[in-house]
Amino acid sequence: MRRLGSQIVTALRRAGRTVLLPLLQGQEEILVGGQAVIEGVMMRSPHSFAVAVRRPAGDIALLQDFLARPSEKHPWLKYPILRGLGTLGQALVLGIRALRYSADAALEEKGAKEPARKSPLNSWLLALNLAVSLGFFIFFYKFLPLYLTTRMKGHYHAVENTLVFNFVDGVIRMVLFLGFLWLISQWKDIQRVFEYHGAEHKVVWAFEKTGRFDLATARECARFHPRCGTSFLLVVMVIAMALYMFLPFQSFAWRFVGRLILLPLIVGVSYEFIRFAAKSQGMLWRCAAQPGLWLQRITTREPNDAQLETAIKALEAAMEMEKSRGGELVVA
Repeated sequence: MRRLGSQIVTALRRAGRTVLLPLLQGQEEILVGGQAVIEGVMMRSPHSFAVAVRRPAGDIALLQDFLARPSEKHPWLKYPILRGLGTLGQALVLGIRALRYSADAALEEKGAKEPARKSPLNSWLLALNLAVSLGFFIFFYKFLPLYLTTRMKGHYHAVENTLVFNFVDGVIRMVLFLGFLWLISQWKDIQRVFEYHGAEHKVVWAFEKTGRFDLATARECARFHPRCGTSFLLVVMVIAMALYMFLPFQSFAWRFVGRLILLPLIVGVSYEFIRFAAKSQGMLWRCAAQPGLWLQRITTREPNDAQLETAIKALEAAMEMEKSRGGELVVA
């Protein structure tokens, strides 16, 4: 029984890390961005990425590769709404790849050049973990809020109004999101990931503000960054509340199906909103980014020097790959 309980906790932690991917990722179509992984950081430039992971022995394992933007492979992904889906899809695939590499590298001993290759069985386990994570996301953020709101209709007549119904549904979704985030932030291994998340933000800030990303400069930078995926998820939830009002359905089943069908559109519209707000850099951008900055007090923690050095190594490696391909990064 104890073993079964341990397996359930482990599965929840893995699902939690996967569900957290959008929170730990920076938005795309920028000069540099990144993501925290297990005992490390993934950094990306426009056409390359690198994952640096601190091994138990203290040395750093490194993975580097070139990366094409989705619109460069598929021109139809350059259009509004669709480009958001392509960008998020690539970010999730890249994030999963980085997490898989970091999980292997974090267990490697000093002297191994790279983590051992995963067996086909482990690949199937990874796919199963992703399926469980997706199922958890749909149940926790789509089914459960809708179910609880529907039950409230029987006790509060005002909830029958479409506007009130979707507002209550959205509030419940945000409460569940914040509660889940706070709960998993109490786990020590997630706290370590959040420390690397802070390191990633500090190093990106150092580059964007000064053009340098040495240890001394990174130490002085804030661990909160307005382009964090946290802001994107909050925008998704707000836009979902608005779009759900256009659903003509009244039954629970059709409302649930409608929410699933609208999910790609919500993601695409949210991406366009964040993209426009970021380019304007005005009041709209500050309003969109501020809730995410507040929430980063949970999703980031102050890193130590070793964690900052790991993030710096990742950005150095990504920029080396970018330059080897003929690209050059400059401060905006």
